[in-house]
Amino acid sequence: MSTSSVSKGCFVFKPKKQKKEEKEGPSLERFFSAGCESSGSSGSRFRLCQELWDHIRSNTEVLQDDLNRKVLDSLLDFVRTSGSTGRHSDWASQMRASEIPTAALVLGVNVPDHDVTFQSLSELLQQSVTPHVASLQAKECVVLKHLMKRVLESVMKTEVYNEEDEVAEHSGAPLHRSVHCSLAQLTDWYTTRTKKCSSTPGKKRSSLDRDGPPQPPIVVIFKDLEAFNPRVLQDFIVICSRYVECLPLVFIFGIATSPSTIQHMLPHSVSSLLCIQLFQSLCCTQHLATVIDQLILTHRFPFKLSAKVMQVLISIFLYHDFSVRNFIKGLQIALLEHFYSQPLSVLCCRKTEALTHLKRLGPRDVERIRQLPSFQRFLQKQDLQDQVKLMTDEAFLKEVCQKLIKDLHKYHKSYYPTLRCLHTLTSSLPRYPLGKQIRELHLICLENKVWESEDYQSAMKLLKMLAKDELLTSLQRCVGILQSSKSKRMNRAAAQLEELLSRMQQLDAATEIQDCFSPPIKDLQKKTDLFQLQKTLLQLNETRRSRKSSPFENLRNEAVELMESLVRTHLAPPESQPLHEVCYFSSSATVRRYLNATPRTSIQAALCSPYFYLQNENLRTEDGTVSNAAPDLCIAYKLHLECGRLINLYDWMEAFSTVVSAAEQLESESDSFEGVDEVQHARFIRSVSELEFLGFIKSTKKKTDHVSRLTWGGC
Repeated sequence: MSTSSVSKGCFVFKPKKQKKEEKEGPSLERFFSAGCESSGSSGSRFRLCQELWDHIRSNTEVLQDDLNRKVLDSLLDFVRTSGSTGRHSDWASQMRASEIPTAALVLGVNVPDHDVTFQSLSELLQQSVTPHVASLQAKECVVLKHLMKRVLESVMKTEVYNEEDEVAEHSGAPLHRSVHCSLAQLTDWYTTRTKKCSSTPGKKRSSLDRDGPPQPPIVVIFKDLEAFNPRVLQDFIVICSRYVECLPLVFIFGIATSPSTIQHMLPHSVSSLLCIQLFQSLCCTQHLATVIDQLILTHRFPFKLSAKVMQVLISIFLYHDFSVRNFIKGLQIALLEHFYSQPLSVLCCRKTEALTHLKRLGPRDVERIRQLPSFQRFLQKQDLQDQVKLMTDEAFLKEVCQKLIKDLHKYHKSYYPTLRCLHTLTSSLPRYPLGKQIRELHLICLENKVWESEDYQSAMKLLKMLAKDELLTSLQRCVGILQSSKSKRMNRAAAQLEELLSRMQQLDAATEIQDCFSPPIKDLQKKTDLFQLQKTLLQLNETRRSRKSSPFENLRNEAVELMESLVRTHLAPPESQPLHEVCYFSSSATVRRYLNATPRTSIQAALCSPYFYLQNENLRTEDGTVSNAAPDLCIAYKLHLECGRLINLYDWMEAFSTVVSAAEQLESESDSFEGVDEVQHARFIRSVSELEFLGFIKSTKKKTDHVSRLTWGGC
């Protein structure tokens, strides 16, 4: 664009407006396909990855709402009853006039998940209870005036000023639409607001509101109670208690550790001003179990995790943060990395769509199928003629792969119902030989053949000793699990179990037990010595061995054998299935590198190789050295690696000045060296201070002009 004018001036050309969605979508797709292999299928892989992630996100949001529904509904009822004018409930009538109703919500130590819970709580409160909700964080309320200002701004939806702002107003910078920061101002605003609502013509008043005008409560949520300054919190509670008769205040404390935190932070004179009721949220481990059950242990979600990757995610959850939100982020990283690094991930989708993509594979992707380890094992089991055709005929290979893809989907449809049945039978056994949680059993099945382990053998022995009631209950659950599956194999197994159940229910177990064990038990009831007792027990043992099995025991053994056949048929490890690599992500090192970051190693790598972070061609080096054009911090760090435990600051500064002068192309004999040396001295001092802040050096009392080195090794 150009313009002409007889006079000089400034001309503005406004760019064409582009929709943000159109601009961000293609750029993200271009970034995805920039470095991945097989760029021909990158578009399809990106689309599949996005669809699967949208599926994860929508399902986790629904699960989060369902799991928190009970405690959120209880909180809503608490706010309604305690904030009402007449306090009609029995609990609210027990409060004194000066007490503030307070809900102590114990959320657990999974702090990253708290924001989602409080966001849902705030939205529900504003939709159904009151529009006056203030959510506070400790970092925003360092002192009392900041806390008061934050509450008033959230409730009144206007700008609030304090004494410091008054000085700015008198100096010529007035504040528009602002009010003074005090609870008295909030009281006047609230009284005016409720009078306007009560004087609305045509509005009928219920029987509960005849005692006075409707007064929606003012809810103040303290998200992270432990992080608040106790003194600030105490002063705020004392001030609010003086206005509780004219302001229906309700507090909600978000507690991560224990309800006793309130007693530790508040003295008795302040805690007595609160009427506290305890609320407990769902345990984060139960939340994780539900997420794994609904997202991972299902054949409807085609993307799968290997045993090592899943173990990394669970270990981070159990030993670091207890955050389900971070677990889902780890699942997202694994999903993105799988579709980015595996060209054959285009087959990781529904069966019909996968068969369509298989027909469109190019020669390079077909060759990748031949190089898969699982396909190589499958190839070795074929006849010599079929091996030659699979390695040379592309059409025949695609035809065989279609059958393998169908078998892989059938495997998943049978695997998860069988896994749930085995967990149902073994989760109540003593000492939990196959784990208490289903994820533990899933990890065992992913790694090895579960039926070859000693724990499985002991579990089967315990199953053959179960009582009739326990066995019937477990088998009925197994029938329900198998019937809910859409697999024909599982339906046939369910029919066999139903037949066994009907035969078991027809037996009279009480008579059989009495006939088998009544004589020895009667002998044991008599008074006898130790020798006679030992003799009786030996006879009882021999009787059990010699007697024939009862009809119930035969049916019980038959049920256990049926379960064992299902396990051996359908719970083989995924590595036994050809083409399992298209669905399973197995790079645990990648997930660990992204989620378990090592700050010291990352900082050292950045200081040694600044080119990979700054992408400046002047910083590129081949021999591992740092360019003299690198940032001062990188130069100082590289020079300090050449020193021992104690570093002479003067020698260090001389070496730093030499490197920097070479970069600036200044000679030491020039006239301006003295002035430049002062600037270099300041730059060196700043670099040393930054290294001390990062923890690489520290001051030492041994020598005044030396510093002590704290780390060893380079990148």
